[in-house]
Amino acid sequence: MKILCIGRNYSEHAKELNNPLPKKPIFFTKTDSSILKNGKPFFIPDFSNEIHYETELVLKISRLGKHIDEKFADRYFNEIGIGIDFTARDLQRECKAKGLPWEIAKAFDNSAPLGKFLPKNRFKDMGDINFHLDINGEPAQKGNSKDLIFSFNHLISYLSRFFTLKTGDLIFTGTPAGVGPVKKNDRLQAYIEDELLLDFMVK
Repeated sequence: MKILCIGRNYSEHAKELNNPLPKKPIFFTKTDSSILKNGKPFFIPDFSNEIHYETELVLKISRLGKHIDEKFADRYFNEIGIGIDFTARDLQRECKAKGLPWEIAKAFDNSAPLGKFLPKNRFKDMGDINFHLDINGEPAQKGNSKDLIFSFNHLISYLSRFFTLKTGDLIFTGTPAGVGPVKKNDRLQAYIEDELLLDFMVK
């Protein structure tokens, strides 16, 4: 299983981190050991003092594909879920300053809590899906797929130029503005529309 993650796919998030808007999708990978399921707690690692949450809609690939035409890309996923791309922001800044890859800040164990998935046919429009994150019962982050710089179909088509997409692969589609740090004993609850799909504690 591959985990492909899109960076800077919401303009307001790019601006809050003082990053330029991309002309084409920026992507990085996470390891399979980064997935954290079933509401298990996330333990803050000892190598970072600044772990940030990034809430994202997640596509689950449902069939084998390579060089997928954008107009057919919607045939390659049947489910949409929600996940958190935990980022060791202090390590990421260091990597950026030295021109190094980001994986040490993005792909560490349990850095991708993953919620339940919903069938795609639950949604009338892939370009209008609301999602949000509450921390300790208070609103922390919200987004809508209409604000994506690169649509779901464009991402699938673009990524399939470089990677054969296989059943079960995951695409984290990017995070909106409003990212921030977590601390011990925080409770994170992530929703698509008004349905709670991810609920876990930070330890």
